[in-house]
Amino acid sequence: MTDTLFSVADAVVLVSGGSRGIGRALAEGFAERGAHVTITGRDAQSLQQTASEISKGKYPVDYIVCDVAQPDEIPRMVDAAVKKAGKIDCLLNVAGVNVRKRVEQYTVAEFDGILNINLKGAFLVAQEVGRRLIAQKTGGSIINIDSLNSFRPLKGVQPYAMSKAAISAMTRGMAMEWGEHQIRVNAIAPGFILTDLTKKLWSDPKMQEWNDANCPLKRLGQTEDLVGTAIFLASDAAKFLTGQVIYVDGGMTCGMQWPIPLS
Repeated sequence: MTDTLFSVADAVVLVSGGSRGIGRALAEGFAERGAHVTITGRDAQSLQQTASEISKGKYPVDYIVCDVAQPDEIPRMVDAAVKKAGKIDCLLNVAGVNVRKRVEQYTVAEFDGILNINLKGAFLVAQEVGRRLIAQKTGGSIINIDSLNSFRPLKGVQPYAMSKAAISAMTRGMAMEWGEHQIRVNAIAPGFILTDLTKKLWSDPKMQEWNDANCPLKRLGQTEDLVGTAIFLASDAAKFLTGQVIYVDGGMTCGMQWPIPLS
């Protein structure tokens, strides 16, 4: 007899920011396990290519073009996703951007660009999906993508760190309000994950040495390392878990490493 405790088979999953990086890996992980997955993003060509490449499961992966920095596009996107599959069971709220600069060097446009996607867009997508889940009266799961920056901000990414700290608060607040509808809201806070956007940064030997000295698992994360936690949070295995931020960071936030010899 198959144990379905961690099953997401036949679940309807919407992945905001699903065309590349973490979003793509999560979308593929759910699709491979029999979920009906729809990915969204700003670029139709990359969405179409990703959907084609990861359509290996029971259902073909669908895609919908949506820029979460444009509030008017979000209700249309969620409505289209519901029409495709008849409902939504789980939102993976992934879309995000970053710009690395010193605090005094950010322009207003750069600050607004980061916050409009990472925070405002994430809030509006979760809000719209939450409305649909309340109307469905079926419960559901919302999984926001946080960051280790919400635990300990890094230098050079202040607006990004601010946006992710707000995602932590948003996760807890939504969990408080929507629990009565059996809607669970949690977050995954990735550590340092190797993606196409971070390959250049982590190709620096000094950065690799720093990571190895500070990460207990002595390696960078892969996007696939986040799939298991997302599957768990979306499944019945986590049906009494809400309002939590789970750090998937190789132990980076366990504490501070220091060079004292242990012998």
